[in-house]
Amino acid sequence: MNELCVIILNYRRADLTIECLRSLADALEGHPRRVAVVVDNGSGDDSADRLEQAIVENRWDGWARLLRSPVNGGFAAGNNIGFEAEEAEAYLLLNSDARVKPGAIDGLLRSMRDHPDAGLIGPRLQGPDGRAQVSCFRYRTPVSELLEAAGTGLLDRWLSRCVVAAGVHDQPVEAQWVSFACVLIRKAVIERIGPMDEKYFMYFEDMDYARRARRAGWGVLHDPTMSVIHLRGGSSSVKRAFRRRSRVPRYYYESRSRYFAKYYGGILGILAANACWYLGRGVALLREICGAKRVHACACASRDIWTNCLTPLRTPTSPTGGEL
Repeated sequence: MNELCVIILNYRRADLTIECLRSLADALEGHPRRVAVVVDNGSGDDSADRLEQAIVENRWDGWARLLRSPVNGGFAAGNNIGFEAEEAEAYLLLNSDARVKPGAIDGLLRSMRDHPDAGLIGPRLQGPDGRAQVSCFRYRTPVSELLEAAGTGLLDRWLSRCVVAAGVHDQPVEAQWVSFACVLIRKAVIERIGPMDEKYFMYFEDMDYARRARRAGWGVLHDPTMSVIHLRGGSSSVKRAFRRRSRVPRYYYESRSRYFAKYYGGILGILAANACWYLGRGVALLREICGAKRVHACACASRDIWTNCLTPLRTPTSPTGGEL
């Protein structure tokens, strides 16, 4: 059995994925029990061919291989293909816009050995400039929807335990969930709780999987003693939409509805989350009118939060392009 299988998803981002593989070479080359699987999520362009060529030309074929999915099933579905492709003691899910720093792979495996109760382990993520990114989080709740929609520091301080971002840490801490831009998952976790929920196309599936793992008795550890560079948003338009306050893709809201229905009482959970969102939006709107705040809501958000509210657990509609 392999010690480690690294899973990288590609969707029309061959250049990013090739550089991600390049950053893995030193950590995987010469380690016969460490492998990497690149899952091309039905790109429909020349990405898969370019990746296969790069693997051969760079002599990475001793430890890396490409799998072609005929469809773009999303983040969870793509990683599930990777789980099934190789048998390993642990799986490292790695975004194509991530770059593994020297020692990070060894550090994650060491952390797994040192923390036998941790089923999921996430490192510190940092930007290319070395600035730390928030990499561990609290669960999304109806109250966190109020805080996000309000975007007001005073409310965040009053209800700090409900803020999703759990801050930047210098020592290992137990988290409710960690970023799946880079996360190590034990095989034993997958055997216990099953694969990722493919009815999330993209977003919320990471939080969902961490909740399932914690319910099964596994810990979720954020270990910032090793770092991975994260370019952020290289494979998704959602973060760009949030930055620009433009309209967020439908699949994000489909995932949001599924999450709140799954963990907060079905349709009542969505109603509670949306009621809190409107309350927070009212706070932000008053400040915008007074000139104390720039427009805080994304375009059409007040309508889009109702996406799939009556059928939140159905299979989502895959986007037509540009996403994992």
